[in-house]
Amino acid sequence: MKSKRSILLATAVALMVTGCVHSASKDTVVASASLADAQNRPGGSASIYRLENGYALKVQPTGLAPGKYGMHLHQTGKCDAPEFSSAGAHWNPMGRKHGLANTAGPHAGDLPELVVNSGGVGTTSVNLDINLIGGNNALIDADGAAIIIHAKPDDNLTDPSGNSGARILCGVLRQKAG
Repeated sequence: MKSKRSILLATAVALMVTGCVHSASKDTVVASASLADAQNRPGGSASIYRLENGYALKVQPTGLAPGKYGMHLHQTGKCDAPEFSSAGAHWNPMGRKHGLANTAGPHAGDLPELVVNSGGVGTTSVNLDINLIGGNNALIDADGAAIIIHAKPDDNLTDPSGNSGARILCGVLRQKAG
């Protein structure tokens, strides 16, 4: 009886792992960006994946101290140093207020804060409820879009950027060919 239960458990685990791998292999990168700081030093990457039911953004910064950082999608695909102001405002096609906690918000480009642990790892993934490419109010247009990492945490309330401080990493999200 015990060996039969072990075989069933092993089979179930194998099917779950196979399902996860199969599902992950269907996810397709549709846009990506290399992050850099104001001195153009590499600062990680960001990718948007097409999922079965929408999109997900995965951000993998490098070179950041442990802590919390504001993170937003910006309307213009430009990252001119030193302040990255060329990226423009947060992507906000619906004209809402800033902040995931704001009753009059959020901007479409408002994202959960990025948390970097004591080991310097800050990988985060978030599902996106957006019109990514093509049509009215698309994030990725002719000039792309920017993803910005800010110096401080986002208070998720204060317009226009949650008191999240200076823009310290920037990357231009561009649609992948194909």
